[in-house]
Amino acid sequence: MEINRKTELKADMMLVLVTLCWGLSYYFMDICLGAMDAFTLNAYRFLGAFFVAGLFSFKKLKTVSRTTLLYSLAVGTTLVFVYSGATLGVKYTTLSNAAFLCSTTVIATPILEYVLFRKKTSKKILLAVAVCMFGIMLLTLKEDFSFNMHNLKGDLFSLMAGLTYAVDIIVVDKAVNNKDVDPYQMGVFGLGVTGTIMLVLSLIIGTPMIPDTPVLWGTVIFLSLFCTGLAFIIQPIAQQYTEASHVGIIYSLEPVFAGVTAFFLAGEILTARGYLGELLMVSSLFIMEIDFSRFTRKRPQVELPEEELPEE
Repeated sequence: MEINRKTELKADMMLVLVTLCWGLSYYFMDICLGAMDAFTLNAYRFLGAFFVAGLFSFKKLKTVSRTTLLYSLAVGTTLVFVYSGATLGVKYTTLSNAAFLCSTTVIATPILEYVLFRKKTSKKILLAVAVCMFGIMLLTLKEDFSFNMHNLKGDLFSLMAGLTYAVDIIVVDKAVNNKDVDPYQMGVFGLGVTGTIMLVLSLIIGTPMIPDTPVLWGTVIFLSLFCTGLAFIIQPIAQQYTEASHVGIIYSLEPVFAGVTAFFLAGEILTARGYLGELLMVSSLFIMEIDFSRFTRKRPQVELPEEELPEE
């Protein structure tokens, strides 16, 4: 499907909104994880979002196709690995390690696309990926560009989250280009699949509990409606009109939004090096979106008619 440039820009901005919600989610997740385990929190997030979406769009969901359900199962299962890895990564390793390794989605996406489908990436996207990754390194790694290798368990969980999210992006990309798939339905049912699996895991591995304070209820509801329901319904709809490599770069801005949230809500202040990293990551978004050919394209020359010489 040929994508209109203006439509692609609108889709990318919708995905930036999704990334903003996820950046905010770190602060609220930190509040919730002080009272409940990761699997229970994720079960509340995804099942809550699924039931609210189902309540308001029951008629639209009744006509779901078998193909849409199969893709929903694939997307939902992939998200279980993503969110389990990200949450457990934060638990067992440093935040810097987790942030850097989860952000490997930005390089994993174009690599997986090439390995699986031999899809080549444009030089502009490769430049954007390189700038973005350098920004992530400045933002998350130590002064000597090293990270703590003593937390191998958490590092592996975080790396799993980054790699499996690249898989999720590619699966969604293939799904939304299938004429038998309804992106909205896939987004909603994908929430249900993830939430159900998370609930089972919380019963087997975790310790299920009901939020017992207004603050805890408020944060769980915010995470469920905005950071989960809205985000994962918008993703497949918007991804119809943009490229998977774009999505990987946009989602890498998550640490930037998380840092801004931490600054205003938790009082955390970055170093000058960290702010430079965020600036480079935002710059990668502009590199990806700007059509540089407009500045290098030669304008057609118009031949002016020769002036008639006066007769002698």
